[in-house]
Amino acid sequence: MDGGKDLRIGVIGAAGWLGGALVGAALDAGIVHPQNLALSFRSMKPERFREAFWTDDNQTLADRSDVILVCVRPGDWRTLKVNAKGKLLISVMAGIPLGVLRDHHQTDRVVRSLPNAAAEVGRSYTPWVPTATVSEADRAIVRTLFGACGLQDELTCESDIDYFTGLSGAGPAFPALLADAMMQDAVSHGIPAEIARRCVNAVIVGAGRLLEKRDACPSETLKTFLAYQGTTAAAIEAMRVAGFEASIARGLTAAFAASAKLGDAG
Repeated sequence: MDGGKDLRIGVIGAAGWLGGALVGAALDAGIVHPQNLALSFRSMKPERFREAFWTDDNQTLADRSDVILVCVRPGDWRTLKVNAKGKLLISVMAGIPLGVLRDHHQTDRVVRSLPNAAAEVGRSYTPWVPTATVSEADRAIVRTLFGACGLQDELTCESDIDYFTGLSGAGPAFPALLADAMMQDAVSHGIPAEIARRCVNAVIVGAGRLLEKRDACPSETLKTFLAYQGTTAAAIEAMRVAGFEASIARGLTAAFAASAKLGDAG
């Protein structure tokens, strides 16, 4: 990205978990100078990113920036009156369509994206979709920003990003749900909670690193364990009989529906 560090980036909602994670990733990757960051907060100025410009006036932030990231909850966004004045605007909010963002913020250069909380550790997966007027130079900025906090893919169909709200937008939430169920079962069998927590966290982290290293389809890993016909295969088969995969599908469908509802309300 030519002159990347000279790019002025504004992050509305930088005091939040995701906004702060994106800022931290950009700084760690050397994409932007701290002095070229404009960050906003709602109630209390954070103590982090002290070299950046902090403000509670989002229009002031937008006026100082070349690229504006909107990192607020969809319910809070509707009262956000910011004129982007034709600048590149990147939304990380679920459910708010490109056309609505374009009209609300008065810019044709809009990107919808869905990073997740794993951006904090450089392991987010971020799908994104641009309006037709987003240039290749703009796309390069988006790829660089989200590449700094994990993997990213440009989508060609906006409707697909609503599905990704559940699939990847939930980030660590779904593995955490599995981990919590495993830990509760361990504790119910008399395992001390601290030992159960260390064990389960290690299993989840190890599984992620193994999948990352192999870069193979998850079904291939499952086939390997099933082929042994041992205790793991017995557990997998019992979970499937209990409706494990159907439960996952129902959850993703619910997330998709919730995302579409947010868009209708926008």
